[in-house]
Amino acid sequence: MKILKKILLLLLVVFVIAQFFGPDKNEGSLESITAFTNETKPSDEVMATLKTACFDCHSNSTRYPWYNNITPVNYWLADHVNHGKGHLNFSEWDSYSVKKKDHKLDEVIEMVEEKEMPLPSYTWTHGDAKLTDKQIEDLISWAKLTRVGYGLQPKPQ
Repeated sequence: MKILKKILLLLLVVFVIAQFFGPDKNEGSLESITAFTNETKPSDEVMATLKTACFDCHSNSTRYPWYNNITPVNYWLADHVNHGKGHLNFSEWDSYSVKKKDHKLDEVIEMVEEKEMPLPSYTWTHGDAKLTDKQIEDLISWAKLTRVGYGLQPKPQ
């Protein structure tokens, strides 16, 4: 029994010390998405949806919840954000080729249609990020229209 107490005490000390360390935060400004918004011209409704459901993990600006101050949760969230930005980073939009932009928008359409994005683990803690059918429809319409503007897709009939 004494060894169990020592192990628990050691784990508590390690946990407390770990609180003083954490990953770098993704705390840029939403101004970093200016090139993206200027080029794709989302409506106010679509922009609101993007801000609420996409930009935290897919831009250089993340709104962190209070529990991000707890290690190891902060490492899990940092990994989530880095993974999301690795797939699509709206803050880096101007560095993408037209072909890559078209492909990224095609992926947005697919992931939103199949309700794979936003991730359930995100919407569980960010209830306002759960997309309504109307938001899904608006996002898909906007992305399809933007893709046509790149000239790589045929105009819808």
